Amino acid sequence: QVTVVESGGGLAQAGGSLKLSCTPSRRFSAVRARAWYRQRPGMQRELVAEILPEGSPKYADSVQGRFTISGDNAKNTVDLQMSSLKSEDTAVYYCNIKGRIGFKVFDEWGQGTQVTVSS
Repeated sequence: QVTVVESGGGLAQAGGSLKLSCTPSRRFSAVRARAWYRQRPGMQRELVAEILPEGSPKYADSVQGRFTISGDNAKNTVDLQMSSLKSEDTAVYYCNIKGRIGFKVFDEWGQGTQVTVSS
């Protein structure tokens, strides 16, 4: 079993910054993807940013140029640096890690962390 724990959410003013962090309880043998999703009030969960073992990070158009995803490959962690925050960034943010430990495949979600941006 593996769990994923997020931290760093909270309240920020419009134009401000917050950093989210995500750490798995066990180290993966291989990671297929690490990502941050969010669910805004009354809307479906959406992909915010994703990093893959190869290639450049991918971002939703709405956060391109404002958010930066990064991670420690050795620890399988993934962070989301959010800058120039807008009220529409208010959401519950979820970390997702897809990977393998031994021969077992995991697709794990964190419990979510609230980000509230006041205008």
